[in-house]
Amino acid sequence: MPPLPRYTQQPWTETYSEIIDVRSSSEFAEDHIPGAINLPVLDDAERAQVGTIYKQVCPFTARKIGAALVSKNISQHLTQHFAEKQKDYHPLLYCWRGGQRSNSMALVLTQIGWRVTLLEGGYKTYRAYVREQLKHLPEKFTYQILCGLTGSGKTHILHRMRQYGAQVLDLEALANHRGSLLGEEWEGKPSPQPSQKYFESLLLQQLQSFNPAETVWLESESNKIGKVYLPQSFWEKMKQASCVEIQLPIAQRVQFLLQEYPHLTTHPDILKAKLGKLKPYYGKEKLSEWYQLIDAQKWELFVQDMLQFHYDPTYSKSMKRDFTKVERSLSIPDLSNPSFNSLLNSLLPNQVTANL
Repeated sequence: MPPLPRYTQQPWTETYSEIIDVRSSSEFAEDHIPGAINLPVLDDAERAQVGTIYKQVCPFTARKIGAALVSKNISQHLTQHFAEKQKDYHPLLYCWRGGQRSNSMALVLTQIGWRVTLLEGGYKTYRAYVREQLKHLPEKFTYQILCGLTGSGKTHILHRMRQYGAQVLDLEALANHRGSLLGEEWEGKPSPQPSQKYFESLLLQQLQSFNPAETVWLESESNKIGKVYLPQSFWEKMKQASCVEIQLPIAQRVQFLLQEYPHLTTHPDILKAKLGKLKPYYGKEKLSEWYQLIDAQKWELFVQDMLQFHYDPTYSKSMKRDFTKVERSLSIPDLSNPSFNSLLNSLLPNQVTANL
């Protein structure tokens, strides 16, 4: 006799062949368990259709139509995704509340003979777990903040530190945003940020991979990176952390930023649209000056003026407000490999020496 599905409220305590989210693609896109794949038993249009019939016609008719659609979609998944799975295949399944959608697929898979586990309470159980973990887990770590004026290469420095074995939390990578007015990521076109919920899922996954006995290095950020917010408990711990400030000459910062943001010089219309948001703060005349520099393609002058007039004063205010424990400042002449190596030797003397 085929086994019955197992139920769990703590899927993170076990390893599965796959984690399958059977919700619609839009539900999956908003948030999901990191590493999960999406095999909808109802797509967005079908889910809306069944829901409308349930409310406007009758629940019985909706269940009949829903059952036909679910059966069709599960059949398609069986002939495609599950066709090559072996006998020892053991998936975890979940839907929104752990109800009919995940149970429908689990019933079919167990009848085939696979061992299937269902997340009791579905995605809502997982989401409650994320919220609870993010209230307390950030308190277990000691943080060290890398700060410095815009264009100081902080993210690049953190990536090099990671190569030497430091625990690095790249919040901008998780948020898919560089944390400023012009910080939208670009891959041929603007690259969207994760939803707030999925950002928190990714943050929790990263924190859970760290060793609490070792320092976690991260960059000074505001509590909002693009459109996503840092959890309050995590943000409070960041503000209490000691800081190391990186100092780089403004000419080097200008060149670095021009290398890092080439899409803005090749899409001046997008750049101007973004700058338009600063009009209430700096006025029409200043905005016109920036537009003129853009039109004349005087990029070095434009970037330098943006730094001196907008970014540097904004940074100074945020540091005085949020990151007051600057324990030391380290100056480098440029972002060449020798400068990087000297800086890393100061930041991570034990790791750098061990890797020489």
